[in-house]
Formats: sequence, C-alpha cells, structure tokens
Amino acid sequence: MKRIIIKLVIITDFIAIYIGDDVMLDIKDKNIWRELLTTDNPELLEELYSSARIVQKEHYGNKIFARGLIEFTNYCKNDCYYCGIRRSNRDACRYRLTKEQILSCCDSGYKLGFRTFVLQGGEDGYYTDERLTDIVYSIKSRYPDCAITLSVGEKNRESYQKYFDAGADRYLLRHETANTDHYRLLHPQEMSCENRKRCLWDLKEIGYQVGAGIMVGSPGQTIEHILEDLEFMKELQPDMVGIGPFLPHHATPFANESAGTLDMTIRLLAITRLLLPEVLLPATTALGTLDPTGREKGVLAGANVVMPNLSPESVRENYLLYDNKLCTGSEAAEGLRMLDEMMKRIGYEISLDRGDRAGREVREWH
Repeated sequence: MKRIIIKLVIITDFIAIYIGDDVMLDIKDKNIWRELLTTDNPELLEELYSSARIVQKEHYGNKIFARGLIEFTNYCKNDCYYCGIRRSNRDACRYRLTKEQILSCCDSGYKLGFRTFVLQGGEDGYYTDERLTDIVYSIKSRYPDCAITLSVGEKNRESYQKYFDAGADRYLLRHETANTDHYRLLHPQEMSCENRKRCLWDLKEIGYQVGAGIMVGSPGQTIEHILEDLEFMKELQPDMVGIGPFLPHHATPFANESAGTLDMTIRLLAITRLLLPEVLLPATTALGTLDPTGREKGVLAGANVVMPNLSPESVRENYLLYDNKLCTGSEAAEGLRMLDEMMKRIGYEISLDRGDRAGREVREWH
C-alpha cells in the first residue's frame, strides 16, 4: 500500500513527517525523500514549501543575500557533455578578463553595496596559481570586509590551499551527481566522480565554506541518483548547495535532450532546506530561464541567495553554459532595485552583506 503523508512537523532542529495516524519519520530518512520527490499530492507539496520557508526564516529571517558574480573566463580545458563552454565548442566566443578588469568589476560592485564577490570561470590554464592568488590577494587587500568565493573547478589540494591563504573564503564546486555511472554519462573519460568528491573533501578540510550541488533533470538522471546526491550532501554537510535545472546548449552532445523541470528543482530546494537547515541555497539564473517567476518560486521553496552579474556587459552573453541564459534586467548587478522589488513582492528583501552561513565562524584574514 502506498504511504500517504499527512503533515510535515518541525520540532526545534528535528523535522518529522507524520504518516497515517501515529507513525513519525525523520526527514533524514531516504524513503521520505523518495515520497516527496514523487508525490502528486498538491497539499503535501504546499506543506513541503511552507515548512522550508519556516526553516529558512528561522535562520535568516526575510533576507535574500545577493552576491556579485564575475564570470572572468570562458576558456575551459574540460569537455563536459552538457556545458556550452566545453573545449570542443569551436563556435564559442572566448574571452579572459585581466586582473585590472576584474578589480574594476569589484570596484563597481563595492560601490553598489556588494560585500561578496564570486569569481567563476572554466578551468583555464592561463590563470596559473600565481595569477589567481595574486588576483584574490589584491581583491582581499582592497576590500578586507568582503568575502571572496571561487568557482574554478577541480584543482589539487596545494592549489586550493594557496587560494585560501591569499584570502578566498568560499569555493563552489557542484558535484553534479554522486553516482559513478551517471557521472561517466555526463563527462569524458579523463574526469571522475571520485576526484570531484576528493576536491570537495579537500576544500572542507582546508577550511573553506564549501558549496556542492547538482543539475536537476540531467540526461540519464533517475530518482535513485537524486537520493544518492542527497545522501552525499548529508554526509558532506556543505555550507552552500547549488541546485538548478539542466538546460541544453545547442553546441553540446546533449543539445536535443529535454530540460529539467521547475517542479522537481523547487522540490529539491525545499528538501535540501529541511535536510540542511542552515545551508546557503541559491535561486539560480537557470530557474529564471525556465520560468519568468522561477527565482521567486525558488525563494518560496527555501532558497536565500541570488547572484546578479557584475561582469562587463560586453562579455555576459559569451559565458553561455546553456541556451537562452538571462543576462540583463534583474539578473544584472545594475538591476538591484528591480531585484529588490521582486523579492519584496513575495515578502523578502535583498541583503548585500557577506551573508555567511548561519552559525559559521568567520575566519580572520591578514
């Protein structure tokens, strides 16, 4: 007989689900995740989203943290089958920002009020450890009150340590899938699920605020794969989790694959909020690509981070991981007022401070 979930119940840090009249199960139970991912009960889903909002507000109030995103290179040595900046895409209009251009982006962002800068790029060998540590150190020296997040892929532990010592505070590295076979379906032979996980554990041990995450609806993904992802994130206990829908790019092997759905993405956002109550959880640009109100729906499912674009306008359309990426309006740093109004309409407000994970001690940097 199929289980029928009656109500989600939050008791301090313990989140339970009542099944039937008197059976109570912990939200950390994998069977509960499966039920929430597959149910077609609208009342249950609204209870899920409502509970996620309660937990989010318990730790962060009505703040939605805005990070200044700088996409500083779209060169990449990797050939991931889903990514528009993969090395085999000969039609990509490649660019690299100079150190001076990156610092100019930070200057503009600081004047707008941003206190977190996210440096994101492909795995570009031009940015050696020496170059990247110099950029990080220069930003941190100029703006010691700001957090610096890096998202530049798989490196060895020594490199991660250098960036950390130079002043990097956070590192985003979506694991994409915790299942080895599914990982192989999405990536070329030279990449491995084991190495991706090794990177995340190295980052955590060094002391970074670490971000993992997945694409929802990626080719070959099953509910069982998603359950493995949740299990991995429960074990890793990341500070940030990036969950966004898979969106195809025309110049990849997955050009004709179906996109991930908004429904499954926001279900996962809500489950992740309940599973990891203090996590920083972005409502991604990809949600806004799927649905004009996608980011608002993400926030109403427990997300609490957005990342407006600080990159020079001349390159924003070239950092194209998937087709139809939003580059202007509330996605752009210049559209902060529009973004704030959007959040206020649903009962939240934009915060530009560092926005560290609740309960996380912030290290001193010298």
